[in-house]
Amino acid sequence: MVEKIEKNVLTAWERVEIARNPKRKTALDYINEIFDEFIELHGDRCYGDDKAMVCGLGRIENQNYTIIAEQKGRNTKENIERNFGMPNPESYRKAIRIMKQAEKFNRPIITFIDTKGAYPGVEAEQRGQGEAIAKSMFEMAKLTVPVIAIVIGEGSSGGALAIGVANKVIMLENAIYSILSPEGYSSILWKDSSRFKEAADRMKLTANDLYDMGIIETVIKESIENYTTEKELLKNITDKIKQEIQTTVQELKTKTKDEIVEERYQKFRKISGFKEV
Repeated sequence: MVEKIEKNVLTAWERVEIARNPKRKTALDYINEIFDEFIELHGDRCYGDDKAMVCGLGRIENQNYTIIAEQKGRNTKENIERNFGMPNPESYRKAIRIMKQAEKFNRPIITFIDTKGAYPGVEAEQRGQGEAIAKSMFEMAKLTVPVIAIVIGEGSSGGALAIGVANKVIMLENAIYSILSPEGYSSILWKDSSRFKEAADRMKLTANDLYDMGIIETVIKESIENYTTEKELLKNITDKIKQEIQTTVQELKTKTKDEIVEERYQKFRKISGFKEV
């Protein structure tokens, strides 16, 4: 696998496996490296605080940012605490609260996407999971501040899309982004969950595929070549992300609030395509 990563000849399924690797860096790893003085904000002011979603404030140089991130755990204990990175409705309502705060204080919003999906439990549904996801997307669509979404690992289902309505979507090279998992795709379409590898190819869920289709704007390379430690590799990736954030925000700052909203709308409005077979 290491040799394939170095040569960048991974299959779609192999990238799925990398995105799901429990040792892969989490949102907080990137946040703490990219931003200065990160301050976490808690609670949805309605039900409670769900630790599967981390929200807060951070700074790069003289610019303040609002940060919203899906957070997985690094071990079993942390994963239980973080609900394995599967947000409950209160996660999305917390995110909405923080988005509105960002708009009030004119702070750009940065989201980090990394989830296998919103939590599908009975209690989550009773508390309005579907409504919370839809409301999050609705509120993001009309934000008048710059919004940048970064897919750092798994970007699956509505749980990922809920914080992905952005002016610019960035993906790490070995991240994935899709409306469901390859296993779910093969089970639903072919009634055969064993065809998950074929499904991964068909779904076009890799960063390069999505870039070619115009769904995302930037792919951040994760090549391990020339880096001897994980810390060096993380620093290289976060430096690239930081540069993308600063460049994009500076570009969007030259636009009016109406232009920012309209450009975001048009970005998603034009996403379409079909293939005759």
